[in-house]
Amino acid sequence: MNKFVFLIICIGFSILSCKNQKTTVLNANEIINKSIDVSGGETFDASTIAFNFRDKHYIAKRNNGIFQLVRQYKDSIFNMKDVVSNDGFKRYIEDELKKVPDSMAVKYAASVNSVHYFSVLPYGLNDAAVMKTGLGEETIKDQNYYKIQVTFKQEGGGEDFEDVFVYWVNKDTYKVDYLAYSYKETDGVGFRFREAYNERYVNGLRFVDYNNYNVVTDITSVTELGMLFETNKLKLLSKIELKNISVN
Repeated sequence: MNKFVFLIICIGFSILSCKNQKTTVLNANEIINKSIDVSGGETFDASTIAFNFRDKHYIAKRNNGIFQLVRQYKDSIFNMKDVVSNDGFKRYIEDELKKVPDSMAVKYAASVNSVHYFSVLPYGLNDAAVMKTGLGEETIKDQNYYKIQVTFKQEGGGEDFEDVFVYWVNKDTYKVDYLAYSYKETDGVGFRFREAYNERYVNGLRFVDYNNYNVVTDITSVTELGMLFETNKLKLLSKIELKNISVN
């Protein structure tokens, strides 16, 4: 067999080998599923989580679809407790149930849910109202990320169903290192970008704090915020810190 024929045969085997190899391309749902798994997975489904955020105490009780999200604090006079559950919103003042107008109940519930939602991300991103779209990949601070957009159906999506989120999932660890979101304001659309830090696991569940950045330049889409962070064009607005976390 001459060298030319041998080379042709080798090339042929190489092509066949490449064709037989399956290239695994993960979709947005699969990426988020992996991210939820490395953050605690099914442990979230049956847990009681408590923490302090700013001047309020929060408790989340979850039992395989049955949930109760609590916010407790003291106003200038009274002890207040707001509860969001499968039964809707309830407000207690000094442990006495109070009637709240429907319009205000929606706002209070959204406020309570927002803190609990961010506290356990990416858990919750498989809820029925969530719609996930892959936006390809992006490099931030020399690390490669899957870029996932999350929007919400109007039914079940809450008062802020028109908000748009973007999550940057680390390609090596599948952890969410960054997220951004847009939200409606009276005079247009607002944007925020969050950088995770201070990662810790408490009884198998992952928690992080965030550097919370504001946008100080004109943009049209929340998808631009990764690039703006990469080029140091965002302004640190605040820190989102969870304290005294307990998990049972």
